[in-house]
Amino acid sequence: MGDGAISPHPNPPPPAGEGAAKPNVRTNPLSRRRGRVGVGAVAALCVLAAPALANDSTAELGTGGLDFVQNDNVEMRSEQLAVSTAQIRVTYHFFNKSDQAVSSLIAFPMPDITIADQDTNIAVPTKDPINLLGFSTQANGQPVQTQVEQKVVAKGIDRTEMIKGLGVPLAPQLKATYDALDALPKDKWQNLVDLGIAEIVEYGTTADMKMQQHLEARWTLKTTYYWQQNFPAQQELVIEHQYKPSVGSSAGSIVGSPYSQDLRDYTAKYCMDAGFVAAATRAQQAAAKAKNNYVSEQRIDYILKTGANWAGPIADFMLTVDKGKPDNLVSFCGNGVKKLSPTQFQVHYTNFIPTSDLAILILTTSVAP
Repeated sequence: MGDGAISPHPNPPPPAGEGAAKPNVRTNPLSRRRGRVGVGAVAALCVLAAPALANDSTAELGTGGLDFVQNDNVEMRSEQLAVSTAQIRVTYHFFNKSDQAVSSLIAFPMPDITIADQDTNIAVPTKDPINLLGFSTQANGQPVQTQVEQKVVAKGIDRTEMIKGLGVPLAPQLKATYDALDALPKDKWQNLVDLGIAEIVEYGTTADMKMQQHLEARWTLKTTYYWQQNFPAQQELVIEHQYKPSVGSSAGSIVGSPYSQDLRDYTAKYCMDAGFVAAATRAQQAAAKAKNNYVSEQRIDYILKTGANWAGPIADFMLTVDKGKPDNLVSFCGNGVKKLSPTQFQVHYTNFIPTSDLAILILTTSVAP
């Protein structure tokens, strides 16, 4: 089918076909790539599918759930994961089976932010220099007071205090950071370049587009939210968190287009089957007839394997994927996907141990500006 999947089975059954509205479900054990998809590769796809919009691409960042310090007395009884392009929401049900309260460290690592070169374009959903994803969390319905740690790393060395001392924001993707680096005295630029912290590039920003030198960040920002959580004795504790996902996008897609060639990477990552590709082909043909329309991509990577850091399997795991609009097409990997509504699809596993991550591909039809 076209719209779903994570495979808990070593020998999965054959894929089902999608159709126009159902999810693409297939059960291949996948080897997921964490973090960013190469922007150059995404842009190359768009050149074939929509030449006028080839540069309108952003790369998704892999995000995930909470990291826990394991404790044999605390069981994770269930996890509900809901994913859409607007929000990721995760609910965990824990039970402390001991006669004493347990205190445990819980952390939420944000995806690393790295601007590898001047052509890098990554999807960061907020402009907040610290809370990059708009993260919040609750325990039994009450807001949790969290702490946050941010580090700037270049060539494996912590350069946080150096960047702070220069008065430069730590988030490398923000305009304020670009402006602050440009404003540094020119005699400091080369040292930052030598340390792998920054790069000198040339481009024009004025009306006449006269080429000028600019100093750009090349460090990695690491951000982690964390707190100490109390698990009461012989009680259940419900922890929830939500944030905005990093949604990669491309104005155009080779899936179903007349320019399609080798789709093996897409098929492996998103478990696309013939039904999904056929539905995408129909969408591409309809968009071509409308002339001003085009089929575009939205991509979400979710790191499921962090869920395997708890003692034992997840007794009850439920994933719900919302593709946004009924006419959108979605493909992801999973077993036993059920359609809940015109836009929502769900999988349910028991005694689940994540062995691969989740990748979701959504195709939408857009109107050219």
